[in-house]
Amino acid sequence: MPSCPENRLPEPVSCSTSWPSPSSNGLAFVFLNVLAEQAGLPVPAVPTLIIAGALSADATLSGAAVFAAAVVASVIADAAWYVAGLRYGDRVMKFLCRVSLSPDTCVRQTESKFDRWGPGMLVVSKFIPLAGTVARPLAGAMHMRWPTFLFFNTLGTILWVGASMAAGLLLHTQIDTVIARLQDFGAASAMLIAALLVAYVLFKYQQRRRFYRLLRMARITVDELRQQMDQRPPPIVVDVRSRGARERDGRRIPGALVVDVEEIDHFVRELSPEREIVLYCTCPNEASAARIAKLLIERGFTRVRPLLGGLDAWIDAGFLAEDLPGIIAVREADSAQAGSEEQRKVESI
Repeated sequence: MPSCPENRLPEPVSCSTSWPSPSSNGLAFVFLNVLAEQAGLPVPAVPTLIIAGALSADATLSGAAVFAAAVVASVIADAAWYVAGLRYGDRVMKFLCRVSLSPDTCVRQTESKFDRWGPGMLVVSKFIPLAGTVARPLAGAMHMRWPTFLFFNTLGTILWVGASMAAGLLLHTQIDTVIARLQDFGAASAMLIAALLVAYVLFKYQQRRRFYRLLRMARITVDELRQQMDQRPPPIVVDVRSRGARERDGRRIPGALVVDVEEIDHFVRELSPEREIVLYCTCPNEASAARIAKLLIERGFTRVRPLLGGLDAWIDAGFLAEDLPGIIAVREADSAQAGSEEQRKVESI
């Protein structure tokens, strides 16, 4: 055990083990914490930014340097996600849903907000749980132009970092008191923080397991669906993908009805509860389709099943997929335009 020096020193010396806070780890701690969180790891950066803001109030840390380090770290991680979404598209979103601790609020909610707000979603996404991670690859998958992404994303990052540090500046007296108390406890305080982080991850993991238990229900395979489509009456096949997912992949199972989640109530009014209904999406574990199936079962529909594997399984099995009506119209317009241009070339010759 280290002992305190016996000679009196000009400045008081603490013999306790210092707590690993931004004050002892400096700008590198802030940079790495923000980079890790924006990369998708469950290590919240907002508490670090708040503490850093409090420490900048008495010049323990440079506020400008902390701000710059946090913004640069966030933009680096965000740009990497954007490029991944641009290159790999839906595969990145499916990966995020597969590993997310909150799969029920993963991609669909962010997509719906993108539909309503457009690029402005990037400005506020960091203030919405999980949306910050999903919005970046989603912007790439939607082929948002790089300058547009960079502008709105950087603006949102500046607001997010600035708001967090401003909270620390306003509460710096109280935060300084808390830090001093934690330093008094030495290494025990670091263990407490680590235990709280582990508890948070375990809590979200249990939420994830409960969510998937709720979705346990009978599925229909693509082979079974293909056989039933030749029967009379055939099952009603419903595409419940989000609008963004349909824009990224404009195919559907032949004859499938396209229904947004918000339109389910209106849709079911026109159906008999005895009809066979098959729902499909493109999310892992058929999460969206299973949730809507549960909702329909609660409303008295007895023959509702999600399609196992969704649209991807249907296409992978080699079954025919048709273009959505909007895609067909666009292709017909493109063909007509191409034909008109070819005709003009012939006439000019």
